[in-house]
Formats: sequence, structure tokens, C-alpha cells
Amino acid sequence: MNKFVFMLMFTFLGTSVMSSQNINPPLGRIAVVADGNSPDPDDLGGTAVTLALLQASGLSNRLVHYSHSCDLVVMHRISEAAEKERHAMMQTACDGTARRWGGFDHITFLDAKWQTDETIKDLCKAINESTENNPLWIVEAGEPDIIGLALAATPKEKHQYVKVITHHPANDNAGDFFTWQEILDFGVEEVRIPDQNTHLKVKESEWNWAMNHSDNRLQFIWLMGKMAEIDNVVKFQKGKWDCSDAGMALYWITGATNGGLKEGTVDDVKTLLLNYIDKK
Repeated sequence: MNKFVFMLMFTFLGTSVMSSQNINPPLGRIAVVADGNSPDPDDLGGTAVTLALLQASGLSNRLVHYSHSCDLVVMHRISEAAEKERHAMMQTACDGTARRWGGFDHITFLDAKWQTDETIKDLCKAINESTENNPLWIVEAGEPDIIGLALAATPKEKHQYVKVITHHPANDNAGDFFTWQEILDFGVEEVRIPDQNTHLKVKESEWNWAMNHSDNRLQFIWLMGKMAEIDNVVKFQKGKWDCSDAGMALYWITGATNGGLKEGTVDDVKTLLLNYIDKK
């Protein structure tokens, strides 16, 4: 019996240590440039999960820029009315998650298309503050144009301290003003991880744990992903709960280039969020 109790305690302690080791961010700060105003609405769930993960891991204070709706050129695949709706929903995903989870009073969530100059200036400020010991990690969760415009407006000597995390060529190659190669030509470091859709664009039922949870913070996250699932502009989200872009934040939180989780799963997200909620 004593041996059994000892084994249980060992397993519990081992799990606790493992969980604490999962939060192992690199030096520096993180910035996110997302779209969501383009035909693909997955940034609704991705934004909510990204912000919740940063707060749950105690790293919300290291987020120095978050902009959304970075598709700067009107696309004919989405109507003017639907575009306007997407901007409002993306702002709600940002502000609503931040208010419920807390930790983001130090930043303003910017609409890249409707507040382009302010967005570029805000990202420029983050780039200009970068040093060897305080690099800037930019999560490319949409078209690269805002990143390119900010890099073009900042000193070249700062670009060596900028790292751009990407997971999908669809974002890299969607720029209207910059190609992906032109982004790299600024001298930033490319940090490429596998396609996060593989494990984070899943059957809607895999998020029932959040939908049915008593905590309204988790319910809100689920609702943002559900808004994307019922989107009537695209059909490829039907039956899916998609937070694929949040996989890049998860990678950064768990170590980035120093052993970060390159192929995170819903269970990884669930563990971090529930551990945080259970401690509150």
C-alpha cells in the first residue's frame, strides 16, 4: 500500500514538474499580426486562444503589439457588409478575451486596415526597442504587409533582433505589397514551424469541454471559435473549431527555437488553460 501511495505521489510530482517546464519562453517580447477580415475567419478562435494562453502562462505582459484585420486590400470574395462584420468580430475577440482573462491593459488592440498608420507606428516602436537580449518575435497570423511596412520604416540595424514566426505559406504569399522573400531580405530571422491546422483545426466536438465548462472565460473562447464555424462566407470551417494560428503562440510559450512545441494539440491548450483556471 505504501509503495502504491509513493508511486502516486511520484506520478503527481512528475506531472507537476513537467507542466511547469512547458512554460519556457525565449528572451524577448512577442507581437501578433492577424487577419480575420479576409475570407478565412479562423483568426476569431485563434485570437481568443492566443490571448488566453499568454495570460494563463503568465506572459501577457510580454505582448507588445496585437493587430488584426491585416488584409489591407479589399477582396472580392467577401462582401462589404461581411467585411465590416469581420472587423467588429475580430475587435470583439481581442477586447472580449482581454477583459475576461485580464493582463492586457498595457496594450491597445488595433485594426490594421482601419487604423493602418497607428498600427505601423505601434509595431515600429516594438521593433525599435529590440536588442540582442530583448528580441521581438512577430507571429505572422495573416498577410505579411503590415510587418513589411513596419520593417521598411525602422533602422536596418534593428532587424537582426526581429524573428518572424510562420506556419503556413498561404500567409507568406498573400501580401499585396511585400513578398515573403522581401520580408526576409530585411534581415529578420525566419522561424518556420509545421502547419498548425494539422492538430488545431479539429472537429467541433473536441472543444465541448470549453463549451460545457462553468467558467465564462472558456465559454467565451468557445463562442469565438463557433462564430467562425457558422460563418456564411466560407464553407471550409463547417464542423470545425479552428485556432491554428494560436499554435505559433503556443510554440513561443513553450520555448520557441529552444525546444518549443512545434505541433501543439487541443489537449496542450486545454491543459494550460485549465491549470490556470483551477488555480484561481
